[in-house]
Amino acid sequence: MSTSTFHDNLNNWANQEGFSHWGQASLHTPLSLEFYRSWLEQNYHGEMQYLASHLQTKENPKLLNARLESAIVFAHPYYPHPSPLMPPPSQSLRTALYAQGVDYHLWLKEKLESVAARLRELYPDEVFLCFTDSSPILERDLAYRAGLGWVGKNTCLIDPKKGSLFLIGEILSSIRFADSLETVPDFCGTCTRCIEICPTGALESPKLLNAQKCISYLTIESRQIPSLELRSQIGDMFFGCDLCQSICPWNQKVFSKKMEAKLETALHRDLSEESRQELVAELREILSLSGKRLQKKFSDSPLLRAGPFGLRRNAIVVATNQKLLELTAEIQNWEKDPKLNELVSWSLALLTNQDPAS
Repeated sequence: MSTSTFHDNLNNWANQEGFSHWGQASLHTPLSLEFYRSWLEQNYHGEMQYLASHLQTKENPKLLNARLESAIVFAHPYYPHPSPLMPPPSQSLRTALYAQGVDYHLWLKEKLESVAARLRELYPDEVFLCFTDSSPILERDLAYRAGLGWVGKNTCLIDPKKGSLFLIGEILSSIRFADSLETVPDFCGTCTRCIEICPTGALESPKLLNAQKCISYLTIESRQIPSLELRSQIGDMFFGCDLCQSICPWNQKVFSKKMEAKLETALHRDLSEESRQELVAELREILSLSGKRLQKKFSDSPLLRAGPFGLRRNAIVVATNQKLLELTAEIQNWEKDPKLNELVSWSLALLTNQDPAS
C-alpha cells in the first residue's frame, strides 16, 4: 500500500470516529524528558506518584512492547461533548468541559480500537496498541512531534484552528514512521493571560505547572483537604477548572464562532435564584448520599474519579465559597468525620460569620 493510500485510509477512519486531526511520530527519547524529570524532582506532581513510577516507560515506550517503533496520534474534540450523559447531569455543578459527559476513558479507547482493528486487517503481522492518558506515555510530546499543536504557556496542546479543547489518544505500532513533516510553531507570543488568570498561581512560569496548586488537581486527583489559603481560591469550581484554557485567545477565537455561549472566565458564577436552588439541591444530595449511592450516581461520569470523599470535600468548599447557608445542617453532619472535620469547622465558621481561626 502506498503512503498516500495509507494516509487517505487513516483520514477516512479518523473522520468517521470524530477525530479532528492526527499525525505520526517515531518512538525515540521524548523531547521533553529532562523537563519532565526536573518537574518530578521538584515534587510538582504532588500525590500522583504513578507519574514518577512510570518514568522509565515514558523514557522508552518500547518497554510496553519490544516491537514498537512509532505512534499514530489522534485528537478528539470534547466541546461540545461528543458523548453526553443520559439523563443529562445538573448544570448547576461547575465542572471542567471534558467532564460534562460520559468519561472519555469509556469511549475514546473504543474509537482508537475501531481504527486499530482496520489497521490490523491490512497489516496482520504488525502490532497496534491503543492508549489514552491513563497509560505511561508522554503523549503531549508525541502529539507535538506529530504536528497536532504546540505546547502553550498553560501546558496544554494548542492548534491554531482548533484551539485546545481536545483529548489525545495514540495507536502505538511496530510500523516505522517518521515524525510528521512539520511541527506547529509556538504562537503564544507575549500573551500571559493563562498565567494571570490562574486563581492559585499554579502556573508558576510559562509551561511550568505546579499541580499541588492547580484547582483540577485539588478537586480531582488529590485525596487531601486543600490548604487554608487555597480554599477560597477554588471558588465554585466543583470538579476541574478550565480558566487557563477559556481565557486563551486561540480558544476564544475558535469557539466564539462555533458556540452561542462564551467560555467562562469568572472564578465565581453570578447565580440566579433558580440556579442557586439547583446548586443547593445538587450539593445537598452529594452530602447526603452514601458512598455506594454516590458511585452509582456518577458511575459513567469522570466525576467518579474524585471518589465519595473528594465529592463531599468539593461540595463543602463550593457551598462555603458560594455562601449557601441552606446547607449548614448537611455540612455539620460530617463534623465527626476524621478526614473532613477540619474542613467542616472552617466551613461552618465562615457560614455563620465566625472567625474560622477561632
